[in-house]
Amino acid sequence: MSLESDLRLANRLADAAAEAIRPLFRAEFSYESKGDASPVTEADRAAEAAMRRILDSELPADGIIGEEYGTERPDASRQWVLDPIDGTVSFMAGRPIFGTLIALLQDGWPVIGIINQPISGERWVGALGKPTTFNGKIAKTRRCRELKDASLASSGPQYFSDHEGEHFMNLASKTAHKRMLFGGDCYNYGLLASGHIDLVVESGLKLYDYAAHVSIVEGAGGQMCDWNGDPLHANSEGHVIALGDPARLDDVIEALACDH
Repeated sequence: MSLESDLRLANRLADAAAEAIRPLFRAEFSYESKGDASPVTEADRAAEAAMRRILDSELPADGIIGEEYGTERPDASRQWVLDPIDGTVSFMAGRPIFGTLIALLQDGWPVIGIINQPISGERWVGALGKPTTFNGKIAKTRRCRELKDASLASSGPQYFSDHEGEHFMNLASKTAHKRMLFGGDCYNYGLLASGHIDLVVESGLKLYDYAAHVSIVEGAGGQMCDWNGDPLHANSEGHVIALGDPARLDDVIEALACDH
């Protein structure tokens, strides 16, 4: 398939997930806790199932890596990575800052990414070699002259180990920490791609948590990498930096590496 046809399919997957999610938002739905104590709702499962039905029907040779239903065809060179609701806690609380994440990996490297917020109708689309779009218009990150001016976001302090938290807070102390944002999950990466946030730093992410963001952030002029500055791929450990202005990368890595 061509990149354009893959993009059309990815957008259809986002539409299908949105149709499954919207009727359950701020409505009654069933949920339970998974083995790691994180919640999963019937909306998560319905949205992923809807996307998998399309992929199984139209691209039966491609692999699928999904948060709720696991991996199919793990040896395929093309892998679709699905997180039907990134930010399930926000969804359950009625906060429309969650999103559906869709990525296509080629030999373990991200080539397409979508963040779709089905309630507000906001969609970021990124693809290798193409400018990122937000609802069809080009999205661009903003420049950041100094680290002390950077706005920093992260999903929450509970996702860092004590050791990681110390390094994160050292970085935070060197940014515009009075403007630091917790919560938001994937929505933060979309805001970064559109030039509203400068920096997102997280740890403990799974592939389906970060794969979609790479094409989106980098296609908007930013950079994504791990805490060592290495590019993100299927086997990355989940320590993630998303930066609107790549010129600040050395400053961020130095602050994260600082010993206490």
